[in-house]
Amino acid sequence: MANTNKRISIAELAAQLGLSTSTVSRGLSDHPSISEATKARVRQLAQELNYLPNSLAAALRKGRSNTVGVIVPHINGYFFPAVMNGIEKIASRAGFNVMMCQSNEDIRRERQNVEALLASQVEGILVSVSKGTDLDLNHFRQVQQQGTPLIFFDRMPDLPGSTAVVLDDHLGAYDAVTHLIRQGCRRIAHFAGPQHLNTSRNRLLGYQAALEAHGLPFDERLVYSLPRSNQESGRDGMDYLMGLAERPDAVFAAYAFPAVGALEVLESHGIRVPQDFAIACFSNEPFTTMTHPRLTAVDQRGEQMGETAVNLLLQILKRTPNYSPPRIVLKPQLMLRESSLFGQEEPVVPREF
Repeated sequence: MANTNKRISIAELAAQLGLSTSTVSRGLSDHPSISEATKARVRQLAQELNYLPNSLAAALRKGRSNTVGVIVPHINGYFFPAVMNGIEKIASRAGFNVMMCQSNEDIRRERQNVEALLASQVEGILVSVSKGTDLDLNHFRQVQQQGTPLIFFDRMPDLPGSTAVVLDDHLGAYDAVTHLIRQGCRRIAHFAGPQHLNTSRNRLLGYQAALEAHGLPFDERLVYSLPRSNQESGRDGMDYLMGLAERPDAVFAAYAFPAVGALEVLESHGIRVPQDFAIACFSNEPFTTMTHPRLTAVDQRGEQMGETAVNLLLQILKRTPNYSPPRIVLKPQLMLRESSLFGQEEPVVPREF
């Protein structure tokens, strides 16, 4: 009986069959130089012993792995799983496997992920950087120097010559804040994410640009820096805003979870949303349609971002010497729901989304 706890090698198959390892290898790969009778013997024993090919070793021999490496900060929430769904859909269709790593928002883990993917001979690396990624980008420079295609998505560092697929976070924030202004809001606060990340920085800049475009002053006191992108931070932020001498009449949150925390605090103060206060946020998480009221949110096009990143990688793999990979910017979509319809006793969501 075969020992199912031990991985069988080609050498062991060859020894039991009385054949050379090269003959067994060619027999398993259906090479035309091997007779059908020998192929049948090789396959039968391989099946009996539960032989599994070592794909990494094969990749090292061929110089190709048909594997795409992906590094995400985390797989919490909806956005990054949606990106992964888009990546796997297109990669699988093109005959590639996907190897996913999580940095857990830690630059040390991110460096380890890069090393592991390079050692696995991946065809390319798609990465959204961690919150801990700073000015030390040597691990990404190493990828570039080795000639492995490197594509950033969503979050990207300031790395010369880098290729990326990102959302127009500036436009998404601008549209959300403009919508609040058109609803009659005049003191709009902002829950801001970490400003060393391009996504959070552009959302703050879009917020400021919308205020300026509509003749409203920018007040630094109305910007609350979120220590984390969770409900607790949203509750703390709204408690801070409620303590201001001049309270805001709306908040635009850089993430969806803090917006839920804001809703909880407003309810505890007896402040009605959207009749007395309006809320809009980034990240069209599924739960934004389950809150009361439902949350107006900017959709980040996660699945489309993943699909676009893989399609860009496929183009790079077929590149000519003069090929210059583009930086692709996706347009966001504002999903209008009741939470932002300021001042309306019976909010009716407009047909135009």
